[in-house]
Amino acid sequence: MGHDTGFLDVAVPLPETDRVVRELDYMHFTVLLDPGRRLALATVVDIDGDRLVDLGRSDGWRLDERVPTDEQCGDELYRANDLDRGHLVRRLDPVWGEAAEARAAERDTFFYPNAAPQVAALNQGKDLWLGLEDHVLGYAEAQRHRVTVVTGCVFEAEDPEYRGVLIPRRFYKVAAWASGGELQSTAFVLDQSPQLDDIRIGARAGDVPPLGPFRTFQVPVADAAAAAGIRIPTVVDADIAVAGTVWGADRSWHELGSIDDILL
Repeated sequence: MGHDTGFLDVAVPLPETDRVVRELDYMHFTVLLDPGRRLALATVVDIDGDRLVDLGRSDGWRLDERVPTDEQCGDELYRANDLDRGHLVRRLDPVWGEAAEARAAERDTFFYPNAAPQVAALNQGKDLWLGLEDHVLGYAEAQRHRVTVVTGCVFEAEDPEYRGVLIPRRFYKVAAWASGGELQSTAFVLDQSPQLDDIRIGARAGDVPPLGPFRTFQVPVADAAAAAGIRIPTVVDADIAVAGTVWGADRSWHELGSIDDILL
């Protein structure tokens, strides 16, 4: 259960943070839930590409009974509007191993601590953002198809409030894998600010947040960690940008238009 720190050839501990979080272990992944924001600061999933299982969608989002209801966002946030329940740990990423553990992992991705409010256009038009792990997984094929991915919300005081919840405007994703016994990593940030600028406090249940284009960037791992307020020093030190293997001296944020734009 939960993230295995020894899943890769090099240890990858859970992120550290100065924020108060609830550590929740699920099958093959862990969620660090921020009870004040009622959303996940970080999720950490271990993906074993050699043992993935193709399962149908169980669906059925539900609250985690280990957490007080006022510390997690449930259906009341997503009902009758254009906000999607966006999986932070993708539904199929932890679905590997024996049949029973694969099925348990798939169901576990539908606990609300693994959900984040995302504008529907962002979540349903997900080929780029949710295809990032597939791309990195292919790149890491030589190392037993194993990747550990950290994904979460960037919490900022300026985030717009909707139905009593501050809606994150940005999300981050950090992928780590081992190659030749050495850890490597890269990071991405998705910005949905344009879609959320006009969400109004106290909006009626039928009001729909405005939609618009979203932007995805490949960024230095240190930048993603700093924005999220987490510490992952081993993974930061393994950044391919810092190592100069890809970006060299240019560590500016690299906007992605397609999977082909990823630098690896």
